[in-house]
Amino acid sequence: MKHCITGLILLVSGQVMAAAAPAEAYPSCNLQAQRNVAGTTGGEITDVREAHISVRVNVLQADTGSARKARLLTQAQADRLWRDATQVRSDARQLVRQQGFLSAAERASYDRTLDELARQLCSKLRN
Repeated sequence: MKHCITGLILLVSGQVMAAAAPAEAYPSCNLQAQRNVAGTTGGEITDVREAHISVRVNVLQADTGSARKARLLTQAQADRLWRDATQVRSDARQLVRQQGFLSAAERASYDRTLDELARQLCSKLRN
């Protein structure tokens, strides 16, 4: 019985620590690594720069979901970050459809937008 109680205490304390994980535990908060991430083309994604943006959006949305589940974000905050990230992906996709590729300048612009969204997420995690 004593071992069960000890195990339960360790399990609960581990979950509390995971919920209060620092921003550094979220990949979106490492902007340099996110800017260097490579995407893979395939399916609807035919441009490597669009693939990069898609991967960044996926990571940001996954971190947003994790932060919301850990109650570090309100539902409204999570919804806004999710929607804004989806818009970046959609805009990049539309440009690729129109011109056949995403330019380096366009990728840089989308990276700056995603950096700002990541900063907003990570600032909430640090509070």
